[in-house]
Parts: sequence; C-alpha cells; structure tokens
Amino acid sequence: MSPSPWSEAIPLGRDLRLVVCDMDGTLLDGDQRIPDEFWAVSERLAERGIALVPASGRQYATLQQMFADERSITTFIAENGNLVVRDGEADVVGSLPQELVGRVAERVRGATDRDLGLVYCGRRSAYIERRDAAFVAEAERYYAELQQVDDITEIDDLPLKLAVYAFDGAESAARDVLIGIPGDHEIVVSGEHWADIMNPAVNKGVALRALQESLGVTPAQTAAFGDYLNDLEMLEAAELSFAMENAHARVAEGARFTAPSNRAHGVVRVLEHLLEA
Repeated sequence: MSPSPWSEAIPLGRDLRLVVCDMDGTLLDGDQRIPDEFWAVSERLAERGIALVPASGRQYATLQQMFADERSITTFIAENGNLVVRDGEADVVGSLPQELVGRVAERVRGATDRDLGLVYCGRRSAYIERRDAAFVAEAERYYAELQQVDDITEIDDLPLKLAVYAFDGAESAARDVLIGIPGDHEIVVSGEHWADIMNPAVNKGVALRALQESLGVTPAQTAAFGDYLNDLEMLEAAELSFAMENAHARVAEGARFTAPSNRAHGVVRVLEHLLEA
C-alpha cells in the first residue's frame, strides 16, 4: 500500500522530545473519547523519553481525571494556557481582574436574544449560576470541579478565565455580544460553542514556550496538534505543527502539516508514523 499524502509530507528523523496535543476536535474522537489505541502510543513515547502534554481549554481537574490511569503523563496545559501543572506543581500563567467578571456577567445576562451561559473558571473550581439541564450538562463535560452559585460575581477565587457557552454559535456571540466590554482582556473562540475571555498576555503558545524553556526543548524538537483558533499560537511554537483534517480554516492555513481527522484518530496515526520512523 502506498503512503497516504499526510505521511508523505511529514519530515522524518527528527529528534522529537515533546508532543503537545489539544483535546476536543483533536485527540478526542467523535464520541468525545480518547481512542483506545492512544494508550499504547503514549507508553511508546514515554519509553523513548518523549513527553506528551495535553493542552486544552478544559479545567486541570478534568484533564487529570481523563489521564488518571496513564502515569507517564504528568504535565498539563489547562484553561487555554492560564494554568500549567508539572508533576503536581501548578503554575498560574495568567488571570483576570475581578472587576471584569461583573462586566462580562452583565453583558451575558443582558443578551436576552441569545442562548448564552457563563462559566467562572477559578483556580480552585469552576462556577455557574445558570442551572438548566442543557447548560449544566455542557459545563460538566469540561469542568470536573464545578459549583452552582446564586451570583457568579461574588465568587472568592482567582479568575483564570471566563468561558461563555453559546448554544447558537461562539463566533457570532464573540462578535455581537462580547466585543467592547471595558477592561484589559482578549476574546478567544476555542470551539464551535465556546468563547473564552482571557488575559491578553496568555495563550497556549505562551504556556508551551515557557514549558519548552523549562524542559530544555526547542521548537524543532516539538510536535503540536490542534483544530481550533485557540490552538494557533501553540502550533506556531512547534516546527512539527499539525492541523487536524477537521480544523478551522485559519488553523489549517497556519499549520505546517495536516493530520487525519479526530474521528479517524489522526493524532494516534501520526504519532505511530513518527515512532516507526
């Protein structure tokens, strides 16, 4: 069988030391599960001294839960780069001013013509005030540590970021509802339905570059996989940058290579190819 185009394009023989991988739309399959074949690949990476780091907008507690049985995975980039945890030691990379929480909450609450829900992503836990089953189910999918509160503006916890779930589409919600809120922040569309309000100096790329420096790893020794706009800076920090076949058009343009889709277990297939080489 002749090689597929994606495998023909990948330069082999790299001194690979670090693999950084987004979760939703990237590693996770169409059923939001880690492919069964991934665990064997993870073990092979560890045997060769290659660190694998999940990098997600998800909460650290959620990522820790998802990889609880894989002891070789000890480093995580969580909350879209605002929190990096290495061997159990957490480093807060960025946070938001408390006064911004009230401004964002007011804007979301006032958008009565849109179907929006707000998540306060704190250092200790995530918090929501909207309690209908549909929104709670979406929040619970990404936040293992989640509390329901009466008023999200009264939380006493360091706000790492604010996440808005838009049932009717995150890009239009970011454009029509969230733009123009006073204060120093950045709006990052991290999925079809999620938009994050973040410290403008922080993203997955900033977190990855800091991690590379601490590990003594170069971009040439790094592979990164992503599918959505919050992955752009992370892909820029790796010479082996892969956009999934199902990636947003801007991500596909920004990456050097294309991996098969998440539904085709593209991350696993590319890593198997690199390991065989």
